[in-house]
Amino acid sequence: MMSRSIVRPMWAAVALSACCIVLGLTACSTPAPLPLPLPLPLPLPTPKPLTQATPPPVAAVKPSEAAKATLPISQARSAHDYRVDAAKHLYKLNGERIFKGRLPPMLYAIGVLDVEVDKQGQVTRTHWTRAPSHAPEIIKEIERTVRRAAPYPVPAHLGKVVYSDVWLWHKSGKFQLDTLTEGQD
Repeated sequence: MMSRSIVRPMWAAVALSACCIVLGLTACSTPAPLPLPLPLPLPLPTPKPLTQATPPPVAAVKPSEAAKATLPISQARSAHDYRVDAAKHLYKLNGERIFKGRLPPMLYAIGVLDVEVDKQGQVTRTHWTRAPSHAPEIIKEIERTVRRAAPYPVPAHLGKVVYSDVWLWHKSGKFQLDTLTEGQD
């Protein structure tokens, strides 16, 4: 038979092991979820003042009617005459970019561009007759400017038109068109 002095430490070791197992299992378990907080109450809508009147309904305008009413019309009977209307149109849309006064003798770039405009005033094609190849950024900028200016005056007597103009580009980024130039020193 075992002596009591040996049994007690053995029972103490067994009890200690059991406590460690229980504590280990409870440490690994997932804690119970906390209750969700209650949602905050939504603010009440502010009432509209009684003095505010509703605006009258606006009459709907079809896009095609509005576009027809605002498109400029060119009475030009030749491409050469249409070139003046197109140049005025470009100047009107790019007023801050037009070089004022006489141009200096040396310009940064000079280019000749043909522009095809259809019967709705849209640019359908551009073609460089003389491109300023030393300034590819100017080529892109002129093409962007021409396309952004659409719709052009509708060539009423011509159907579609291909006109040509000379772009005179100053190093400041401003330009003149030969059709409306103020001259050169």
